[in-house]
Amino acid sequence: MKIILPIDFSDNSIIALDFAVALAGKKDGEIILIHVIEAVFDFASQASVAMESMHKDAETLMQKTLQKYQDSKLKFRTYIKEGTASISIARLAKELDATLIVMGTQGISGIKVSLVGSTTINLIKESSVPVLVVPAESNAAEIRKVTLALEFAIHEEKFIDWVVEMSQRWELGMEFVHVQTCNDFKEDPGIKKLENFIATNYPGLPVKIHTFYAKTPVEGLDQFLEENENVILVMCHEHKNLWEQVLNRSQTIEMVFHSKVPLLVMP
Repeated sequence: MKIILPIDFSDNSIIALDFAVALAGKKDGEIILIHVIEAVFDFASQASVAMESMHKDAETLMQKTLQKYQDSKLKFRTYIKEGTASISIARLAKELDATLIVMGTQGISGIKVSLVGSTTINLIKESSVPVLVVPAESNAAEIRKVTLALEFAIHEEKFIDWVVEMSQRWELGMEFVHVQTCNDFKEDPGIKKLENFIATNYPGLPVKIHTFYAKTPVEGLDQFLEENENVILVMCHEHKNLWEQVLNRSQTIEMVFHSKVPLLVMP
């Protein structure tokens, strides 16, 4: 398993690194740390001197950070890039054929790396690799299950396979959550189809399917998260309606950046 970890050496990015190490440590894995320097200067001479200093500072902090894991059996690689954070991270993940990008929220540091707000959203939009957003309150040791939010669309089957594989690798339980927004309380036929898919492709796999009735998908997810805190919630970026609701409502940033629940977004 190959995990890309954007790091700006803030507390939140270190928490995300600990989370990534815990996930990768379940089986043989590799952590690839990337630090992106974003800087604008008026004079070329200033840029040259400043960039050199930033690279040295970043390299020093990178090595200091890795000292904590010197006894780990995991493999570590480091990259220091110049450019736009979201583009640089997404490009490296694609080039290295990474399994996953793990990043902390609200990261910010004195060496000016943008890993906050819009950068996280831009990375989610640009990345061809799944992105796991880890809030500061997260503790990998407390996570008990992976829950995939489904709309019962055709394209979701490929994500089910990936998420089931990851849940088994991480030795976590596997669950699904579906929000019905219609007024009737009849069982969605997609639930039976999902049960048949799991029984056929993963016989013997214990799986629970949560169904919530709400006015909007986001309200249903909020209800689920109120009752289930020790989960990694998985959402598919192709869920245009659901994703747009998450991004357009005032609590979006609360859900993505302030939730205690790690959010894994599938591209």
